[in-house]
Amino acid sequence: FVVLAIAGHWVAPYDYAAQSAALRLHAPMLAHPFGTDSFGRDILSRVIVGTRNIFLLGGVGTLIAVFIGTAIGLASGYVGGIVDEIVMRLLDVLLSFPSLLLALVLLSVVGSSNLNLVFVVAVLYAPMVARVVRSMVLDLKTKEFVEAARVRGETQYYVLFREILPNALPPLLVEASMRFSYSIFLIASLGFLGLGVQPPSPDWGLQVAAAQGYITLAPWALLFPTCAIAVLVVSTNLMSDGLRQVMLVGGGRG
Repeated sequence: FVVLAIAGHWVAPYDYAAQSAALRLHAPMLAHPFGTDSFGRDILSRVIVGTRNIFLLGGVGTLIAVFIGTAIGLASGYVGGIVDEIVMRLLDVLLSFPSLLLALVLLSVVGSSNLNLVFVVAVLYAPMVARVVRSMVLDLKTKEFVEAARVRGETQYYVLFREILPNALPPLLVEASMRFSYSIFLIASLGFLGLGVQPPSPDWGLQVAAAQGYITLAPWALLFPTCAIAVLVVSTNLMSDGLRQVMLVGGGRG
């Protein structure tokens, strides 16, 4: 999927936007292995090119969420006290809303665009990352190596970014990979609902939404984009599980 996201426009056998009235809803065949949609566009090419959109929107949104969440979690967990309580209660307010519902509300306010989709992903998942980082900071800041750094007279910046953050990276990487899998599903869901990327983009969610009216005539038009979403989400979840196991083994050896 990463290779397809990078080189999709060169790998795709056809132009993803090229239409052909003679090939409308054509079943899978040698020339078009995934068949064609209601406009005669090659579904395989659209699935391949649409990979980049999923990776860019979900990946950039996840990176921003991890950056913001890490900063909030580090500061809140290290300072503690009333500041920590206030920050956590504010994050709890955001977490109390279902993710898809909050995304719909935000997009209805700011409008649908690629930039706004990245913003929505960041807003939704930054609180979750912040809570994970905070829990790690609360545990790590009482460790002996942190106390030793304070005794040596190190600055708070040094303690946070040279002592605590490196030791919080393993669970943070696992959390980031999990958030990425959720962001993929969120982007596809918003595209299906018409609030994500707009036509003629080859977004997978848009393809599923457009094909649902032809499920009896051309089930392949719905099947292949849906399978692409499922395979990518499952693969990312398996990667998260693998990272978690590697981190646990590495932590046990350490």
